[in-house]
Amino acid sequence: MGPIGVFDSGYGGLTILEAFQKSLPQYDYLYLGDNARTPYGSRSFRVVYEYTLEAVRYLFSRGCPLVILACNTASAKALRSIQQLDLPQMDPQRRVLGILRPTVEALDKITRSRHVGLLGTEGTVQSGSYPIEINKLYPDIQVVSKACPMWVPLVECGEHHSKGADYFVQKYLDELFAVDPKIDSLILGCTHYPLLIDSIRKFVPEKVQIITQGDLVAESLKDYLQRHPEMDERCSKNGVTQYLTTEASKKFEDMACVFSHGKISVSQVKL
Repeated sequence: MGPIGVFDSGYGGLTILEAFQKSLPQYDYLYLGDNARTPYGSRSFRVVYEYTLEAVRYLFSRGCPLVILACNTASAKALRSIQQLDLPQMDPQRRVLGILRPTVEALDKITRSRHVGLLGTEGTVQSGSYPIEINKLYPDIQVVSKACPMWVPLVECGEHHSKGADYFVQKYLDELFAVDPKIDSLILGCTHYPLLIDSIRKFVPEKVQIITQGDLVAESLKDYLQRHPEMDERCSKNGVTQYLTTEASKKFEDMACVFSHGKISVSQVKL
């Protein structure tokens, strides 16, 4: 038995972890942020895949039977390769899951116009993973994607409530809706973006549904564990969470308070 591993390239995955802790508080979690090599959004497919695979191997070595890639870029650029090529060789009894699919599955009940907007990092948008997954399940849904390269730096610099944040939020949203005014559902396809939610709400039409990922992914994980009791039995349940980072621990602890409620203690590791 071991904790559920939660991996992100940096801090944004803490918003996913918080949703897990709220929905499934009985489980143990081991969070790993590759903060020394973040951001992943602008890196190539190969580099994101290699970095993500290193993180998965590390979390497996720490006893995690299940790893969640709480990072849209890693889910988009690395998940499928790891599942199909590496997992059978490493340990076919373990599992690696991402956060794109739970988000996509929820769309059918949310969008009425069948026009959906995606906001994400350059890596997530360039991968085309969201439109591909959406069209597999719902071929009638039209997707318009928009990369928002300034949003993550604004959040990590603590400027997400500033007038400067409003400027860049409005800029990208105006460009998105100019392409397709019929959009009625908006996917926040980066785990940093919920911290900009107040600003985003100012600049989207009133009837547009804003889709954040935390609760959707947590509900999907709960469903997965119920459908796979053999995996559920392997996940330890003491309500304990540990935090790891590849950066200096003090830097992570100072920044984590932006993404997570309460002070946390983190250990630095090397992948």
